[in-house]
Amino acid sequence: MCGIAGIISGKHNVGDLQDMLKLQQHRGPDHTGSYFDPGYCALGHNRLSIIDLSAKANQPFTDNSNRYHLSFNGEIYNYKELKQELKGHYDFKTASDTEVLIAAYVVWGKSCLNQLNGMFAFAIWDNYEKKLFAARDRFGVKPFFYSKEDEEFYFSSEIKAIKSLLKSNSPNEQVWANYFAYGSYGMPGETFHQNIQQLPGGHFLEYHDGNLKLDKWYHFEDSLKSYSHILPFGEAKKSYFEILSDSISLRFRADVPIGFNISGGVDSSLLLALVNQLHENKHIKAYTFYTGNENYDELPWVEKMIETTQNPLKKVKIQPTDVIKKARFLSDIQDEPYAGLPTLAYASLFETAQKDGIKVLLDGQGMDEQWAGYDYYQNSKTTATIQGTGKTSPFRFKVLNDDFKELAKKPVYPTPFDDNLQNLQYRDLFYTKIPRALRFNDRISMAYSTELREPFLDYRMVEFAFSQPKEHKISNGIQKFLIREILKEIAPKDLSYAPKRPLQTPQREWLGNELKDFTEENLEKLRYSEASHWFNFGEIQKEWNNYKAGENQSSFHIWQWINAGLLIGD
Repeated sequence: MCGIAGIISGKHNVGDLQDMLKLQQHRGPDHTGSYFDPGYCALGHNRLSIIDLSAKANQPFTDNSNRYHLSFNGEIYNYKELKQELKGHYDFKTASDTEVLIAAYVVWGKSCLNQLNGMFAFAIWDNYEKKLFAARDRFGVKPFFYSKEDEEFYFSSEIKAIKSLLKSNSPNEQVWANYFAYGSYGMPGETFHQNIQQLPGGHFLEYHDGNLKLDKWYHFEDSLKSYSHILPFGEAKKSYFEILSDSISLRFRADVPIGFNISGGVDSSLLLALVNQLHENKHIKAYTFYTGNENYDELPWVEKMIETTQNPLKKVKIQPTDVIKKARFLSDIQDEPYAGLPTLAYASLFETAQKDGIKVLLDGQGMDEQWAGYDYYQNSKTTATIQGTGKTSPFRFKVLNDDFKELAKKPVYPTPFDDNLQNLQYRDLFYTKIPRALRFNDRISMAYSTELREPFLDYRMVEFAFSQPKEHKISNGIQKFLIREILKEIAPKDLSYAPKRPLQTPQREWLGNELKDFTEENLEKLRYSEASHWFNFGEIQKEWNNYKAGENQSSFHIWQWINAGLLIGD
């Protein structure tokens, strides 16, 4: 897990590249490297050493011919298998997955992407053709931001690195308007910054002679054709369990200590059980957070799970003072709005793991989207559900000024399937829940120089689960049915059939009480910010007064304004 950066330009960009790398050094504090093709390219890398810790595996990494130069962020989990295929065509000098990636590109060209099982964002400079090739993994686990200004092309792992070089960088007002009006965090190629885009997951780009070309390499709908034969439930459960087990085993490939994050739900229970079943080290450390509020905390469930495995458990308590201390720092790290106190609490796990010397954490993200775990999947009969039309908005339109409000356009998502449940899952996988969670998670894990791995987002698992019939996902009102049937064989039944509980914090209560001064301070920042013309502050004050008076069933609109104050108010 690392940071990548680059400038494609006819100018001498040594200083600019160094500035970019300095701004994202937290992503890779173990080594900072650069490659220059004078008059064409400056390529940089921040390394967090995970596989092959030797200096020979530092980046940018050059192939044996000295033609290709790679800056790579992520992990290729099946690198050992690929190395066996490639060793007759390439003379390997390291034990790294980095060299396997560049060898795969040398031998197979851009079609190498289909061979990779991993999370990645990488750029390869061809110093013969003076051409850049860059790609992002199937679901966009690892970030890739870019900008084209005048005759220069910039890319990096973090927005701030590009933002520091642009002559003009204003907010993308339509993305901000959609955020306030509909809770949207942008479409796959957008950011909250006008002149900075992101390469969507499953896409690659080529930049040559001032021309930029984007193309899609992962065609999810086509990949499902290989699963057209529907297996009986027992066979489906067995086949999925084999993929699941292999996915977790692959993600234990590391030359540094590994731990995992845990909550009290079904997915965490499954991860906990399989980590201990599949890995020879039975005392891998687990991390969880709690607040001391029994209405929200999952600590009793976590402790009950841990009783069966006896893993060391690090319990991290979150208090209102932690929010005040971390909110500014995490806003700077995120560069864009993030999802409130749960994100702040989650960040504390990575901070604690870093202090414990843990460089890799596993997480249980992705099962709800695969196996229809959210409540609204039970009511997936109409396109209106998918597009979100006909619902009462939890957001506050009336606080937005008219001109700004007119910029907001309700997001419309593709519906490529005849099955409405699959269309809902598709939206959540590629447009809403998963992109949002991966974005928050990447930035907070890297803030503490810690790699986060998502074993449940192995593309083989996602494709297999997605293609299953509805009755394998929801049976007699029980969601994630197949997963629960797997779990009950390896964990106590009351865990395998526990109801889904959203991961929550006392955000509603804290914002209006313990964090009242913090909230008002950031609302005031927003009033005097460059974005002040977006809002009717009289209406915001009314909403805030009502909130303090007890109308606090939803706190997200309050957090949106705080978030904007933190990001734009200084």
